[in-house]
Amino acid sequence: MNHAVDIAFEDPRWESAGLQTLADRAAAATLAHLGIASGAEIVLLACDDARIAVLNGDFRDKPVPTNVLSWPSEERGARDEGGMPGTPQPDPDGTLELGDIAIAYDTCAAEAAAAGKTLPDHACHLIVHGILHLLGYDHVRDGDATVMEQLEIEILGKLGLDDPYSLHLADPSA
Repeated sequence: MNHAVDIAFEDPRWESAGLQTLADRAAAATLAHLGIASGAEIVLLACDDARIAVLNGDFRDKPVPTNVLSWPSEERGARDEGGMPGTPQPDPDGTLELGDIAIAYDTCAAEAAAAGKTLPDHACHLIVHGILHLLGYDHVRDGDATVMEQLEIEILGKLGLDDPYSLHLADPSA
């Protein structure tokens, strides 16, 4: 499958962490799982907490660091709660611009350490999560969250990664 993840490395720690390989792997697995054949284009900003806090403030009115943000190229969300977004269609030239994602090294590393996961495994999960947002999946409504989380579990399982929500199931206070 021919997909492109173009990364703008603002924080060099992401390069050292092998983010390009992780992003390519996460995108290929996510898009294949959803039957998106080829031509998808994603831009990924690999930044730090300071940068993502500015973006979070500018776009969500929450000027604090977060792990990942996404900006779909167009609205693709499901109309009905728990429904599936439509499969995006490529332009006549075969390209499919999905949108942009930003991921923050500091928050990602801290979350990985707190959960007893490796940085690459957690970053892979966050990229899958961000790509699903680009494709119209969301977790605001309960039914949509169930659909999105199930897809994440399936995709990460194909990548050999554990269910990222299993800790929440074992500990209801989490």
